Amino acid sequence: MSDSRKVAVITGASQGIGAGLVDAFLAKGFRVVATSRSIKDNGNPDVLVVPGDIGDPAIGPRVIEEALKAFGRIDTLVNNAGIFIASPFTGYTAEQYGDVVATNLDGFFHITQAAVEAMEEQGFGHVVNITTTLVDHPNSKVPSVLASMTKGGIAAATKSLAIEYASRGIRVNAVSPGIIETPMHAPETHEFLAALHPVGHIGEVSDVVDAVLYLDGANFVTGEILHVDGGQIAGH
Repeated sequence: MSDSRKVAVITGASQGIGAGLVDAFLAKGFRVVATSRSIKDNGNPDVLVVPGDIGDPAIGPRVIEEALKAFGRIDTLVNNAGIFIASPFTGYTAEQYGDVVATNLDGFFHITQAAVEAMEEQGFGHVVNITTTLVDHPNSKVPSVLASMTKGGIAAATKSLAIEYASRGIRVNAVSPGIIETPMHAPETHEFLAALHPVGHIGEVSDVVDAVLYLDGANFVTGEILHVDGGQIAGH
């Protein structure tokens, strides 16, 4: 099946920012390919559900293959899946290191490589990566070197890919959030987390969704890392 409607692929799509992105792209008339470990098919014919662990090198290419088979094109890939573990550097375990690298870096690499290959054949496409402002503005109250290492790599890759593919119709951008109210953060932590932002509160899923949608429609913008972080990037 194929028609002229645009198609968005979204990783980490079962809850939080990912689920918000699925709804937002559907509302804009896109068909959506949604993947995560726990995602369930809700019967919507405009949503192709591909369950799987994005850290598995086979999953990303399979998601893209199934997207093309079902919908015939890929307009936008949103690399939203990610693991965040705050810990003193010497407290990280080998298992935590492996999990974060697999999801944040390996998952990004394999699905993006497959998506960009398809986009290059089409002659158009857009990749949006979700990073974190901790990459640019570390905070001693939230020791999280694994996030900085992996998401920092993705931020650098965003600019590199944007330049590599700028003349081939493919844009690559990123959204760099502060702390967003999602199931990842227990309600009892919200007051502490809010104080980490100059604006005095944490962000909403809609704040990140709006930023992704802006970048998706901004045809003259590539290589941009858009901070949606309550002023964290500016300082404290």
